[in-house]
Amino acid sequence: MAAAVRPRAGATRRTAPMVVAAAVCAAVLIAWGAGLGLASAGGSAQVALSNNGAESEQPTTEVAADLSRTTALGETSQRDVSAGVAEIAAEEEAARIAAEQAARDGEARCIEQAKAAQAKSAANGGVGVYAVDFSVGRDAFLAEWTARIDAYLAGSPLAGYGAVFAEAAWENGVDPRWSPAISNTESTKGRHCFAWHNAWGWTGGAWPDWNTAIRTHVRGLAEGYGFTLSLTNAKRYCPPNYANWYRDTLNEISKI
Repeated sequence: MAAAVRPRAGATRRTAPMVVAAAVCAAVLIAWGAGLGLASAGGSAQVALSNNGAESEQPTTEVAADLSRTTALGETSQRDVSAGVAEIAAEEEAARIAAEQAARDGEARCIEQAKAAQAKSAANGGVGVYAVDFSVGRDAFLAEWTARIDAYLAGSPLAGYGAVFAEAAWENGVDPRWSPAISNTESTKGRHCFAWHNAWGWTGGAWPDWNTAIRTHVRGLAEGYGFTLSLTNAKRYCPPNYANWYRDTLNEISKI
C-alpha cells in the first residue's frame, strides 16, 4: 500500500496566506461592486424622485398662480364696481337736486309773471283777476283748474282737455278760465268751428289737434291781450259786436 503523500510543511505555510489574501480581495471586490450598484441605484432613484417632484410641483404652482390672479382680478373688479356705483349715485343725486331747484325757480317765475299780469289787468278793468291764485304753486294750481275746466267742458269736443288749458295758463300767466269761456262764445265749446280745431274764431287759421290749438290760443291771449277779460280786450278781440261778446264771455267765465 502506498504511503499517503503529505504536503510539505513549507508549502502549507505558503498556501494559507495566499488563500486569506484571495478571500480578502474577493470580499473587497464584492463590497466595491455592491457600493457602486447602490450608488447608481440611489442616483437614479434621486433623479427619478427629483423628476417626479418637479412634475408634481409644476401643476400645483400653475394652479396657485391662477388662483392668485383670479383673486386679484376679483378684488380689483369689486373695487371698481363699488367706485362706479358710488359715482353714479352721486351724479343722480346731483341731477335730482338740480332738477328740483330748476322746478322751484320756474315756479317762482310763473308766479311773478302772473302777479304782474294780474296787476296790469286790474288797472285796465280786468274782471275777477284775483279770483285766480297762482301763489298756491304749480301742482295745486293745475289740480284745481284741471278739475274745474273739465267739469265746464264735459260733453263737448273739448272735454278732457282741462289739464292742457290749466298748464297753458300756468306757463303763460293768464286766467285759466278765459280761453275755455271764449270757446263757448265763438263755437259752443268746439262744436261749430269755422276752421279745423279753431274753437275761438281767432286768426282765421286751423291747427292739427286740440292740444296744439289750446296752447297756441292761450299764448296768444297772454301776448296780445293780457291776463283776463276786460271791455278793452273785448273791443280788440271782436270789434263789430264787442258789447255782446264781452257780456257772453263774462257769463261763461263765472261758470268755471
